[in-house]
Amino acid sequence: MNEKIKILEVFDNQYPDRDYNIIHTAPEFTSLCPKTGQPDFATIVVEYIPDKLCIELKSLKLYLNSFRDDGIYFESVTNKILDDLVKVCKPRYMLVTAEFNVRGGISSVIEAEYESEDSWKMKSLN
Repeated sequence: MNEKIKILEVFDNQYPDRDYNIIHTAPEFTSLCPKTGQPDFATIVVEYIPDKLCIELKSLKLYLNSFRDDGIYFESVTNKILDDLVKVCKPRYMLVTAEFNVRGGISSVIEAEYESEDSWKMKSLN
């Protein structure tokens, strides 16, 4: 398990029989541009439908802060966050949206989405 994933903690979902949305917004995300070394700033929004586990907020904050000195492209960091969060909490559904601040006159919004196989099975039965 990589060092970043070790930071993340989870707790038991008290309502695993119900679909409900959890939305966490982190407006102070920072990573580094791998080409220039300059900081990139973003708002990260994590939306998910939990299954058996939920993400503990302090650990999510520490996890997101761990990217502060990493040179990583917008697309890569967004997908890495999704992969790591899915790995630890195994949600029914998750969407990670990264809204990066304007750089060079261009703003970027990256969305990475996950849906569990069980969700697909339930949809096909209906």
